[in-house]
Amino acid sequence: MTNFLTYFMTMSEHVNVYDAKARFSHWINEVEAGREVVVCKRNKPVALLSPIHVPRNKERPIGLAKGTFTVGKAFFEPLPDEFVDLFEGRGS
Repeated sequence: MTNFLTYFMTMSEHVNVYDAKARFSHWINEVEAGREVVVCKRNKPVALLSPIHVPRNKERPIGLAKGTFTVGKAFFEPLPDEFVDLFEGRGS
C-alpha cells in the first residue's frame, strides 16, 4: 500500500470536484504534459485523469543508433548464480 500512496503523492495532483470543474482546462493541460490528476470528493479519490498513450501512425526506422555504442563480450557471459537467485527469490 505504501508504494501506491507514494506513487499518487509524487506523480499526481489531487484536486477536489469544485476545482476540477472550475479549472478543467488547466487540469487537461497538466494531463497533456504527462501528469496524472486525482479528483477527490470529500477528500476521497473518485476519479483519475491520466494521459492516453496514442500508438504511432508510422513505423520507426530501424538502425538509428547503429555505430553509436558497442556491446562488450562480458554482456553475453552467464550471470553469477547469486545474482540469478536474487531474481528468482531464493536470495536475501
